[in-house]
Amino acid sequence: METLLNVKNLSIGIRRGGKLISSVEDISFEIKSGEILGIVGESGSGKTLTALSIPGLLDNNTEISGGSILFSDGTSTVDLLSVPEKELEEIRGKEISFIFQNAMSALNPVFTIYYQLAEILKVHRECSGRNEIKNRCISLLTQVGIPVPESRLNDYPHQLSGGMQQRVMIAAALACNPQIIIADEPTTALDVTIQAQILALIKNLIEKSGMSIILITHNLGIVAEMCERIMIMYGGVVVEEGITVDIFRNPQHPYTKGLLASIPSLDEEKETLSTIKGTVPNFIHPVRSCRFADRCEFVSKECSLSEPSLISVDKNHKVRCFLMQEERT
Repeated sequence: METLLNVKNLSIGIRRGGKLISSVEDISFEIKSGEILGIVGESGSGKTLTALSIPGLLDNNTEISGGSILFSDGTSTVDLLSVPEKELEEIRGKEISFIFQNAMSALNPVFTIYYQLAEILKVHRECSGRNEIKNRCISLLTQVGIPVPESRLNDYPHQLSGGMQQRVMIAAALACNPQIIIADEPTTALDVTIQAQILALIKNLIEKSGMSIILITHNLGIVAEMCERIMIMYGGVVVEEGITVDIFRNPQHPYTKGLLASIPSLDEEKETLSTIKGTVPNFIHPVRSCRFADRCEFVSKECSLSEPSLISVDKNHKVRCFLMQEERT
């Protein structure tokens, strides 16, 4: 399969009081055509910052301090971190689109659904002429399962339910038939039934179109159902990555094991939910130890002296932990 996106050694910092605080360090991954990659981690792990950096949507107080993001459209490859803003605007929305986690905040409350979809089609010159644009908008709403789409075009976002708003967000992301969709917690604000419908919709659209998805989530159940590969982040770094089935069957990092153990079970013997003790530390100063050391039940002296490297434990499985390095040695 063709590699569409190749992120290499990406580092991101947030500027506070004149000081750049490292929030994402040395992240590398790639995504191939038709693939679904899941990025998992607690709030503050850096997964959303990583996602926002790809289409160039980071805040003004956030800076990319290193690395590259190589995007290939099949004919040429460009580094999204170095292309002119005008060229990035052509790629953003047309080749790489974004589904935000809160549709009500992402949709403009003062414009109709038709206006917001039509604007995307006009900017990227996907359609010309009022009738063609209208028909394309109706087709998009039909594609995402909105009933009687003609009557919804002139609605405002507040007139739609949460599930319908999210469907509109997906329609907007699909408007230009992008090669990659980045979905940041696309079902967080929805109830369980609507979540299942939205996930089924996304999966069905991918199977039909062959596009790729980067799915940002903290829900391992969603990852198990949707993703072929998974990348676990903690404290701004990748602690484990590999094929989803392999990681669920044989997790290597203590953090991954803790996440999997905390999933609710129907097993009668499991009377209480497992938890990971402690909270995510605030990495204001440069890190010179294992980031998970304060919460790890297997912590050793070595963990406080230096940070472990991300090493391969199998062909498609990597982990950042001294325990695995010792076993290999």
